[in-house]
Amino acid sequence: MSLRVSTSEIESHDWLHSKRLVSIDLWRGLVMVLMALDHTRDFFSNVHFSPTDVTQTNVPLFLSRWITHFCAPSFIFLAGIAAYLSHKRRQNKKQLSKFLFIRGLWLVFLELTVVRFGWIFDPTYSFSSAGVLWAIGWSMVVLAVLIYLPTRAIATIGILLIFGHNLFDHVQGKQLGEWDWLWAVLHQPEMLTLFPGKSFIIVYTLIPWIGVMATGYAFGTIFSVEKSQRLQLLRRLGLSLIFAFIILRAKNIYGDPDPWSIQPTFSHTLLSFINCQKYPPSLLYLLMTLGPAILILYLFERQRFRFLKPLLVFGQVPLFFYIVHIWLIHLFTILLALPHYGLKAIFLPYIISSFKPTDYGYNLPTIYSFWLILIILLYPVCNWYANYKKTHQNKWLNFL
Repeated sequence: MSLRVSTSEIESHDWLHSKRLVSIDLWRGLVMVLMALDHTRDFFSNVHFSPTDVTQTNVPLFLSRWITHFCAPSFIFLAGIAAYLSHKRRQNKKQLSKFLFIRGLWLVFLELTVVRFGWIFDPTYSFSSAGVLWAIGWSMVVLAVLIYLPTRAIATIGILLIFGHNLFDHVQGKQLGEWDWLWAVLHQPEMLTLFPGKSFIIVYTLIPWIGVMATGYAFGTIFSVEKSQRLQLLRRLGLSLIFAFIILRAKNIYGDPDPWSIQPTFSHTLLSFINCQKYPPSLLYLLMTLGPAILILYLFERQRFRFLKPLLVFGQVPLFFYIVHIWLIHLFTILLALPHYGLKAIFLPYIISSFKPTDYGYNLPTIYSFWLILIILLYPVCNWYANYKKTHQNKWLNFL
């Protein structure tokens, strides 16, 4: 779901010596696998409360959800990096701007159609949502304009959006009257009623995510420096973001609307400390996720791990993976539910806890088993498509 840097530079039999930035594909592939865990849990869980609610959760359940917090920031940050690298390697700014604009709108369209039905089989469109492809798509549209600015200006805008958007947490949409909907799109998640009986929930608000993509674009300049210097920059930046998170979070002054607090046990106190707001992503949430993610990129830049080669396949076809895995999980869910709920199983909104049957769902070990089966099934499909893209240079393939 991010721009491709190249498709012909890597040979599957010699990936350890490829000129391609394998570290980025490995990072992206790892994110895809973690995302699949999150969505498997969404569809199959027997838990009817938020797994990050420290008053109800347990450590394994919390961490199973928390580890997937790294996905959305990485997706959008990587999309910005890939846009910069695409400009440097093969596209001028006018071509890149056009591509970002078209691809961004295409992702929004996919979110509201193919992906929406993958989540919920409801032909009446009584309920829809703005998810991660919505955020990536509109962020690309904005980046299509921003790339005409100097890279430092883009970095400044991105950092200001990330660090400053929590200053507006106190602003409520209802204070803006008829512009309430716009504030929901930009900053405050909200359920909007577009027409009678037609609800549209804004999950991924745009201001902070635009900031992440813009910052990712500027971050791409790191890959223009010599490798030893790049490694040093990646290590320092990753550690600096983690350190900034710890200091700001400990002080409970700014960066997240939900302060951490002492819990009955030490382990739950730690969970409270790292339980930051994702919707919209707070400053601390982004520091907490992007810092370790950049350190992982540092490790992938420093050493190529042979046993991680499957991640490389997933990382080359992220949008294809994203769409197929949602439909596969949902169809698998229906097949398992049919004997218990009949045809009703086809239309159950499995991802909405309040609408699930009270007796529905599986425990965490079973969910992890389903997740591993899903990854095994997806590998040959994604590998086929990755090879197909290498041997077929149709322009439309850039959009899937």
